[in-house]
Amino acid sequence: MALMAGVAAGDRGAFQQLYQRTAPKLLAAARRILGDTAAAEDAVQEAFVRIWSRATDFDATIASPIAWMATIARHAAIDAVRRGASRISAASTSIDAEIVERLADPATSGERLMAGAELAACLKGLDGDRRSMVLLAYCHGWSREELAERFVRPVATIKTLLRRSLISLKECLGAAR
Repeated sequence: MALMAGVAAGDRGAFQQLYQRTAPKLLAAARRILGDTAAAEDAVQEAFVRIWSRATDFDATIASPIAWMATIARHAAIDAVRRGASRISAASTSIDAEIVERLADPATSGERLMAGAELAACLKGLDGDRRSMVLLAYCHGWSREELAERFVRPVATIKTLLRRSLISLKECLGAAR
């Protein structure tokens, strides 16, 4: 909180410390959306420019500093996707396979591997379109409008399907523990 206050006051030292403490987390979030380290680094740089210029907008009663900054980084990554970063193939099976492979990466810790397997199993419980919508939205940064166009459904329907799918995943993951 103190660092955010310093950044809001224009303190470059506070900004440098904030960057050092949070850049790796924001880079990881942007990399998940963009799938490319160089593009993610550009998005994080853009996010920090926004953080510097909008630090006075931060409200600790609404979100924690990292949640606020992660939202800005996520939006910067999504903006990069919309500007023309590569899109994934239209085949939902390849999308599912890619995500399951990432989740069950043997290089990860045992706990993460188990969580990835549980999530993969829960994702398989969703029907094909809903699973693809969740993966495209939350792993690849597609907007509701883009999903509506791809799945030929109204944006409001996409929003409802995503919400219901996330509730199903949460219930499934809760039951798996």
